[in-house]
Order: sequence, then structure tokens, then C-alpha cells
Amino acid sequence: MTTPLHEATITSLPKLHSGKVRDLYALGDHHLLIVTSDRLSAFDVILPDPIPGKGAVLNALTAFWMARFSALIPNHFDTAVDLAQWLTPAELAQCAGRAVVAKKLKALPVEAVARGYLIGSGWKDYQATGAVCGIPIASGMALAGKLAEPIFTPAFKAPKGEHDANISFDDTVKLVGEKLAHQVRDITLRLYREASEFAATRGIIIADTKFEFGVDEAGTLHLIDEVLTPDSSRFWPADQYRPGISPPSFDKQYVRDYLETLDWNKTAPGPALPDNVIARTAATYREAQRLLTGH
Repeated sequence: MTTPLHEATITSLPKLHSGKVRDLYALGDHHLLIVTSDRLSAFDVILPDPIPGKGAVLNALTAFWMARFSALIPNHFDTAVDLAQWLTPAELAQCAGRAVVAKKLKALPVEAVARGYLIGSGWKDYQATGAVCGIPIASGMALAGKLAEPIFTPAFKAPKGEHDANISFDDTVKLVGEKLAHQVRDITLRLYREASEFAATRGIIIADTKFEFGVDEAGTLHLIDEVLTPDSSRFWPADQYRPGISPPSFDKQYVRDYLETLDWNKTAPGPALPDNVIARTAATYREAQRLLTGH
């Protein structure tokens, strides 16, 4: 296992932003260098302990899914740029297996969430209101129950340090316009359905996931950021699934469950993670990659 990368230290390029997991750099006028660190966030808080190898898993899974979806929607990857012309050998080594060159696009201020099962905040909302993000759900459903049809529940991408907020489809229309809102909803549900069907053949249930999108100067919608990774999705082993319990998972739910046992108010700074939680989470990420991609 290589030394975990908590934050990229690239000085050859102007740094634009550090997100919860990714560090972004300007690569000329039309591209970005996106480095996926081993940082882990939970409840929108970056935790102090990185998960070794996590960034490489996220990078590989995103590349895998974007390749599968390339006939459905363009994405932000640009493989024609030679990073060796921009970075030092030490910086290139830092990027190995965890960085991509992306086209500079205008990111939409909406996280496109698809849900196929009642879990997480959707379950809490259902218990309180009988609906999920304002969408009525059949009565009498159990925790982790499968919805009759996947639903689209967008969220507003909050500024750094604040929690993302669920919004209605009408709010999405106000933010991005009617045409784009319908495009985002339709492609989100299609990608979720197709990914779920494929994952089922590998023994994985995708309970829910989020996608992010951007547009180029012509207004063409692109798939950006991460795609169907353990950070952006809930993956469950199909052979251990049953309604009424929170299933074991191939994602960071194990960390969330541990954090729920602590006396922590879910604001920064986040608590340290025990070694066994770090090791189990790293192994879980790797197993998700192996099952889904075969590598």
C-alpha cells in the first residue's frame, strides 16, 4: 500500500480549489488537472485521516463508468494532453493513478441524485412525511425497501463548509432552466437504471447515487466529477440484502455508521478514525472496484 495522499502539492500549476476529495489546478486556459486524494468526507465534513488507496479506486471506477456511458453522454475527460509537459517528475509521480485532465466546463449548481431504495436521508424523510424530497412514496415500506421506480431527488450544491440542501424539481428549473433540468433528470435516471442493471450482474445493488454535470460553451451537457464510486453511491452486496435492516455496504457507510456512535455534532473538525475503521474502509473500496471492473 502506497503512502496515502491527503492533499496534492503541485506548484507547477495554479491551484484553483480543494474540495472534499479532489484538488483542482488550472492547466492552461481550457483544461483542469483534477487530482483525487485519499481524503474522506462524511456528513459534508472532511475527516482528518485519509484512506490509503482510496483516490486511485475512485479514479479507476469513474473512468470505468464514463467509458461505459460514453455513447449516452459526453464527459469531461481529455486524454490528448501530455502532463509530462506541465509537471515535474515528482509531481507526475504524485498524480499516478489518481489524476485526470478534464475539459474546463461550467458546472451546474445541482447534484443529481437518483434513489432506488429507502435509506439514509430518504428513509428519514419518508418516516417524517411519507414522501422523499416531496415525492409521495407508498405507505408501509421498510428501511432499505426497494422503490417501485427510481426517483430523481436533486440537491443544491452548498458553498464550502455548508451542508447540501435537497430541492424540488421546480427549484432545479429555476436554477438551470427548464430544458437543462429535464435533460439532467432524464439522463440521471437512465444512467442509474443502466448502472444498476450492470451492477446486479456483479452481485451489487446500487441503492442510490449522485451525478454531477456541466455544460460547454455550446450548452452541451457533459458528465463530470466522479461517477458511481463508493464516495458518491451506496453499494450493497445483493446476497446479504433484505428489507428492514441497513445492509452492509461497499462504500463509506461503514464510516458513517461508526461516526453515528460518537458524541459528534457533524460539524468540522471531524473526529479521528481508528486504524481498524481505516483498514476496513480501504479494503471495502478495493473490493467494490474488483467486483465492478474485474480488476
